[in-house]
Amino acid sequence: MKPDTKVLGGIWRGFVHTIGAFAAALVTGCAHYEARPLVPAQTAAILEARSLAGPELRQFLTDSLGHDLAEWPAKTWDFETLTWVAFHFHPSLAVARTQWDVARGGTKTAAGRPNPTVSATPGYNLNAASGVSPWFPGLTVDLPVETAGKRDKRIAQSRFLAEAAHQNVFTAAWQVRAELRRALLDLTSASRRADSVRNQVALQRRMVEMLEQRRQAGAISGLEVSTARVALAKTEAEAGDAERMAVTTRSRVAQALGVPLAALAGRQFSDPFSLPLPGRSPEALAAARRQSLQSRPDILAALATYEACQAALQLEIAKQYPDVHLGSGYQWDQGDNKWNLAVTLDLPLFNRNEGPIAEAGARRREAAALFIAAQARVVGEVDAATAEHAAAKGQIAGLENVTAALMKQAERIELQIKAGAADRIESLGAQLELGVTRLALLDAEAKAALAAGQLEDALRIPFTNLKSVENNPRPLTQSQIP
Repeated sequence: MKPDTKVLGGIWRGFVHTIGAFAAALVTGCAHYEARPLVPAQTAAILEARSLAGPELRQFLTDSLGHDLAEWPAKTWDFETLTWVAFHFHPSLAVARTQWDVARGGTKTAAGRPNPTVSATPGYNLNAASGVSPWFPGLTVDLPVETAGKRDKRIAQSRFLAEAAHQNVFTAAWQVRAELRRALLDLTSASRRADSVRNQVALQRRMVEMLEQRRQAGAISGLEVSTARVALAKTEAEAGDAERMAVTTRSRVAQALGVPLAALAGRQFSDPFSLPLPGRSPEALAAARRQSLQSRPDILAALATYEACQAALQLEIAKQYPDVHLGSGYQWDQGDNKWNLAVTLDLPLFNRNEGPIAEAGARRREAAALFIAAQARVVGEVDAATAEHAAAKGQIAGLENVTAALMKQAERIELQIKAGAADRIESLGAQLELGVTRLALLDAEAKAALAAGQLEDALRIPFTNLKSVENNPRPLTQSQIP
C-alpha cells in the first residue's frame, strides 16, 4: 500500500507544530529584560539630598547599634555612630556588595548543566517514484554528558570566588572605618591647632605692641621690633593654614561618610582623641596578631582565592578527559521507520590540555604567594603601628614634662612681676614658649591616636554586629532609579 501524500504532509505539519509549542513553553519560563536607565540628574539629586536626619538612617542606626538614639536628629556624633552612618552611605560598600552579588550569580552559572539539542532534518527526494511521498522527515537528539566531575569542580571554584567577594565586603567596611577615623582625627587636630595658633597670634601681637612702645621710648632698637614682627607674620600665616585645614578636613569627614558637606551643617563630633588607646601587653598583642593572621577579611579572601585556583587546576586536569555526546535519530523514509544511535567524543590526539593546566598551576602558585604576602603585610602593619604608638607615647611623656616645667616657669614670672622683679614682656615670652610646646604636644597626641587607629586597622578584630554590613539596604537602590 502506497502512503498518502496528504496524510504525510499532515503528520509533518503536526510534528512542526508540536516542536513549536514545546519551544513556546520553554520561552514562557525564561527571564525577561526590564530596562532601568540611569539618569545622572536624578542620581545626583539623591546623593545631594542625603542628610544625617532621615528616618531610614535612624532605623538603620537603631538596628545596628541595638538601641534607639536619645536625640534625633543628633547634634553631637561619636565615632562609633558615625562609623555606622558611613556603612549606610559610603559607595564603596555598595560596590563591594554588588560585586558579591555578581560572584554569587557566577555560582548559579557554574551549576548549570548543558542542555540537550533537538534537530529537525526534513528531506525531499527529487527522484521519488510515482505515488510515493518525496518527503522523508527526520529528528535528531543530542544529549551532552560531562565527565570527570567537571561540574562539581566548576561549582567549587565559583563558590570560593564568591566567598572571596564576600570577605571583600568586610574589607571595604574596615577601609571605610579607617578613612573616617583619619578624617575625624585630622579635623579635631586642625581645630585644636587653629585655636592654639590663634592664641599664639594674640600673644605675638601683644609682644609687638609692647616692644613698639619701648622702641618709641628709646629703650630698645628697631631690630628687636622687626624680629618680633617677622615672628608675628609667620604665626599669622600658620593661623591661616590652620583655619584652611579645619575647613578642608570637615569636607573630608563628609566624603568619608558618603554625604554632602551641607549635611554636616550644625553637627558636632565628639573628640576622637578620647577614644581608648590600646593597652595590650606584649603577650596579648602577639595573640591578637596570630588571630588576625588567620581571620582578617583580606586574609580569608586571599585564602578563598587560593582555593578557587586549586579548584580551577582540578577542572583543567579533568578537561583532559573528553565529554561524551549521546545521540539518537529517527527518520521516516518513504514508508520505512529508521532509528539510529550515536556516541560522539573528542579524541585527545594532538593536545591533552597541557597549556591551560600549566596556566592554572601557575595561578595557584601566584595565589599562594599573594596569600603569604598578605600575611606578611599584616605582620608589618601591626609592628609598625605598635612601634609608632610607643614612640608617640614616649614623645608625649617628654613634652608633658617640658610643658609642666614651662607652666611652673610662667607662674614664677607672674610672681616676680607682682614683686617688681620682672616685666610683662618676660611673661609674654614664657607664654609663647609654652604655646609652642603645647602645639608640639598636640601633634604628638595626634600621632599617638593615629597609630592606635592603625593598630586597630591592622588587627581588624571584628566589633559588635559588623556582619550586618553585608545586608545593609542600599540608600541608592534600583527602586529609586526609574
